[in-house]
Amino acid sequence: MTTMTNRPTAAFIGASWIALFAGALAFCIGLWNAPLSLHEKGYYLIVILYGLFSAVSLQKTVRDQIEHIPVTAIYFGLCWASVIISIALLAVGLWNAPLALSAKGFYIMSFLLALFGAVAVQKNIRDLVHNQQDAAPSYTPEQPD
Repeated sequence: MTTMTNRPTAAFIGASWIALFAGALAFCIGLWNAPLSLHEKGYYLIVILYGLFSAVSLQKTVRDQIEHIPVTAIYFGLCWASVIISIALLAVGLWNAPLALSAKGFYIMSFLLALFGAVAVQKNIRDLVHNQQDAAPSYTPEQPD
């Protein structure tokens, strides 16, 4: 069974990278300037890194299933759990943080923008690789006479 994948446009590729970098960079700049102790800043840094990794991993497993590549149910469940846990960790941390409500909203929005950007970038990379494989001429070794 062949899966047809369209090549993503340059505009969508660019928008995806911009979303990833804008979200992650804004989160980190806000964290750098936040009136938080170093261990609190470290907590939020690990939460965004965990969130980015888990979002990319979830996108990959969903795509694998669509393309009929075997994915174990336990790994698929762990990917979903990781995304949910990273968002919950951010929410719990911000709920208890001594920050203004506007700053809390800023962190939530930049976190979600970075996660969206990471998923979109992963999708674009996979689509481009898939298209390159489809466009490459298939090599068949010559059979001896």
